[in-house]
This record gives sequence, structure tokens and C-alpha cells, in this order.
Amino acid sequence: MATARTFGPEREAEPAKEARVLGSELVDTYTVYIIQVTDGSHEWTVKHRYSDFHDLHEKLVAERKIDKNLLPPKKIIGKNSRSLVEKREKDLEVYLQKLLAAFPGVTPRVLAHFLHFHFYEINGITAALAEELFEKGEQLLGAGEVFAIGPLQLYAVTEQLQQGKPTCASGDAKTDLGHILDFTCRLKYLKVSGTEGPFGTSNIQEQLLPFDLSIFKSLHQVEISHCDAKHIRGLVASKPTLATLSVRFSATSMKEVLVPEASEFDEWEPEGTALEGPVTAVIPTWQALTTLDLSHNSISEIDESVKLIPKIEFLDLSHNGLLVVDNLQHLYNLVHLDLSYNKLSSLEGLHTKLGNIKTLNLAGNLLESLSGLHKLYSLVNLDLRDNRIEQMEEVRSIGSLPCLEHVSLLNNPLSIIPDYRTKVLAQFGERASEVCLDDTVTTEKELDTVEVLKAIQKAKEVKSKLSNPEKRGGEDSRLSAAPCIRPSSSPPTVAPASASLPQPILSNQGNRVCILLLVEPHSPAWASWLGWGWGRGASTSFQGQTQGGLCLLQAGPRGGTRGRGAWPDASCCLLGEDSRLL
Repeated sequence: MATARTFGPEREAEPAKEARVLGSELVDTYTVYIIQVTDGSHEWTVKHRYSDFHDLHEKLVAERKIDKNLLPPKKIIGKNSRSLVEKREKDLEVYLQKLLAAFPGVTPRVLAHFLHFHFYEINGITAALAEELFEKGEQLLGAGEVFAIGPLQLYAVTEQLQQGKPTCASGDAKTDLGHILDFTCRLKYLKVSGTEGPFGTSNIQEQLLPFDLSIFKSLHQVEISHCDAKHIRGLVASKPTLATLSVRFSATSMKEVLVPEASEFDEWEPEGTALEGPVTAVIPTWQALTTLDLSHNSISEIDESVKLIPKIEFLDLSHNGLLVVDNLQHLYNLVHLDLSYNKLSSLEGLHTKLGNIKTLNLAGNLLESLSGLHKLYSLVNLDLRDNRIEQMEEVRSIGSLPCLEHVSLLNNPLSIIPDYRTKVLAQFGERASEVCLDDTVTTEKELDTVEVLKAIQKAKEVKSKLSNPEKRGGEDSRLSAAPCIRPSSSPPTVAPASASLPQPILSNQGNRVCILLLVEPHSPAWASWLGWGWGRGASTSFQGQTQGGLCLLQAGPRGGTRGRGAWPDASCCLLGEDSRLL
């Protein structure tokens, strides 16, 4: 395994710190002085009123025995006059410069806090962190909670370790660097969150700072956001224990995260694979990693680094710039995949890369066709919202998937088609009642309509077979006439012996859909049925005839008077000779 690289040569000497009073501003009835502190290339501003300077001076006099007369005196009359303020600005700057010169090594704690060293300066940051962990470290570890830390803090610890100084230069045992190292060795859950833009009042671009994570020895879960993945070192040291990894708003490639050492080698292969050809390095796999979140990055391809995560079950690559799906055939354990909000336009051959997938999120891409999904037989959840799917025929590619239960197609062009929901559900045939579309449970009314649509489709198929002379003989010999549920009051209609009448279809709600077909499209007027009826039990009765290609239907209560049109309580539809709804 490649060791973590250092971030450059050790500092020969720490740069001298400076403090300047840039100006002042009036807040309510008092004046606030604006101080700029410089530490090497880092700068930040601090604001204090004169009373804060006075309190600082009193403590330094008591603790460090500095000259009592070093601080400019108070003024009671005209304290906010412009001339006095300008003179005080110069005097206070001289005061701060003398204090920094008097303590070139370790800055007194009270002065360091006054100048916000605990926020922006390496020694001040590590001292504050060490003291926090000295007091709360055991409690945090015992609670098993996620510990949040900033890139600037990790940068400070990394830099301090490189300086080779004593771990407790201040003499205060609470600020010993050893408290940090002891804590990081045992921590299991870590969160590193940077900031966009300058940090606080400084010019420090926190997300660009380099830091080393090799001080963490027992990590099970890591979350990193708004950091530059190219500057993160030592994460690979957690390969034996890390189970969950999230790197967001940080990476431009998967290699930067999974195999940062790849840039050092011309050819590499994962540990445990049969070597073919010249290989300059064998890279250990992430043997415990099962969940990887690389969403919200600038990743343009699924590169070969996925070979190093063979045990991945959950993979999130959403909100990137992926154009194609590649290399996922190496992830035999993958069951949940999020590819939403990328730039995918084709799914051809997807089943060859996602053999065991159960949850697939493809929302927010450029998909027009679903043909690549028809062999994902283990798929249970599928999100296709916010794509470019226009044709209902595309849904047929997923209609035959045996395990599919949840589908989302919102905000596609086809979602504005009239009766969109029932037409989509009809593509699932007998499984329509098992499918939840667009996070909405299918209703009984929708299932009834689905049964009607299925009947229409069946009628089209049978009519097509009957109108084909080559098939009629075979069909007539195999298919026998099926009984159609008719009311006793309707006149009997005898279909010719060659008619192929499908069995009534019983829906989940107990409805019967009956199809009767006209065998000869041009038979005499008032020939047998061409159409279908749909009703509940004995509450309605139907009879119909065709004349000149028009299907006429009379509906009414059993035993009652039939009239033209539909009875108010009856549900009925008509199918014309051209298999269209009338």
C-alpha cells in the first residue's frame, strides 16, 4: 500500500505574526477598532472596543508582568472624537506589535484568544482542539456519535505534526497534541465539512487546504464535503475498517477518492486479481466498504477504480456529469444504484452491468427510450422522473419485469397524456394492482379502467387473428366459444361457430369484462356483438348489436325497462368495429 505523501518540506521557521489596526467604526455609542492579523499567507480581521484592550492589558500585567504603561490611557471626554480615535488607532497598533514581539515563541493564551488564534492560527487551533478533546473526548467516543471537524483544523494538526515540535509547547497539559492523537485513533464516525469561499473573516480558502487522515485508525464511516479530493491524504489507511464513505462537492473523478496513488503508477491492478501483462503496482481493495456516496461532484465517467470496491451494495453517483454507464459489472453485490441528474441518454445493454440491482434511480437524465431495462428481472424500485420519455410503448420495456413494485414517471412528456396513469398501469397486465405509480397507490377505479384497457387490447389481438385467413383455421380448431355473462332479459344472440370468444376477465374488484366479436366485419345488419360491457354483479344488464360498424348498447337494471344509453348507476364502454372507444 502506498504511504501518504507529505505536503512539502517542513517549515524552516514560523513566519512572524503581525497585527495592524486598519480603522474603526462607531457602533451605538462606542468605537470598535478593526484589527488585521497576518500569519504567513493567512490574514483575518478581529474587531474590539477599547474596553476589550483594557481587559487584555490587565490580565497580561497580572500573568506576564508587562509594563502597566504600555497601553494608551483612557479618555472620558471626547472619546469618540475623530482626532482621538485616529491617534488611538496608531497607539493600539503599536501596543499589539510590542506584545507580539515580546512573545515570539508561544503566544500567551489570553492574547491568542484576543487575536482569534484559536480560529485561524495553527498552534491556536490545535491547542483549542486538544483542550476540547481532553474535556469531552471520552464522552464523545462513548456516545458513538459522528464527530464533526473542519478542514482547517485537520490542516493545522497535519502541519503541527510535521513541525516536529514538542506536543505541549505551551506547558499546559490540556493542550497537549497527544489528546488529539489518542482520540483520532479510536474514533469511528467522522465528518469533515469545508466552507465555500473564505473561512470566517479570513482569506483562507478552507476547501483547498491539504490534510492527512492517516491519524484515524478505526473509522467505520466518513463524510467529506466541500474539500478538494486531490489534497486529501491518508484516507486509504482506513480501508480495513471503513464501511460507509461519502465524498460530496469535492471530487472530479472516482480515482481521486478510491485510488489516489494511481497517479504514481503506469499500470495497476486490484489485489487478488489474476495479473495479465505488465503491472507496476497491486492496490489493496476497500475490503469493508459497502456504501459509497459520490453525489454532487464533477465526475464524468465511472472509471476502473470501481474494481477496488467489490463489496459495494449502495452506490450514489447522482448529480454528476456521467454520459454512459460503464464498469459496474465488477460490482457483483450492487443492489441500490442512484444515477439521477446526470447526462445519460442511452441504457442499451444495462442488464449486462447490473445483474442483481433492486433499486435504480435514473431521474433527471436525457432518456427517451427504456429498452435497456427489459432484462433487469430483480428490479423492485425504479425512478424515471424528469426525463424525455414520450411514447407509452416505452413503458412496455418495464411492464414485464416480475418484481417491479414502485415506478415514477412524473415530469416526462408522456405524463400529460390523457388517462396517463391507467395507460401506464395497463402495461403491467395482471400485476397492475401490485405497482405503485408516482408514489400513489393504485385505486379500485383505476384497476377497473385497467381491466377495460386490457379487454380492448385483447379484442384487438383476437380481431387481428380472425382477419388473417392463414391463422383462422388453426385458431378455430383450438379455441372454443366461451360463455358471456348475459342478463336473462336480453334476447339471445348466437355467434357463428367460428367465433373466438375469450373467457370473461375477472378483476380484483369482482367485475366481469366480457368481449364479443363480430366474426364477419361485413355481415348483415344487427349481427352479433362487436364490443364489450363492464358491470358489477347483477346490478346492471347489457345487450348490444352492431349495424354498419357501429356498436349499439342498451343498459339498465335487471327486470327494468331498457333505454338507449347508459343507466345512471351502470359503468359501460363501447368498442367500434375499428377497435376504438365510442
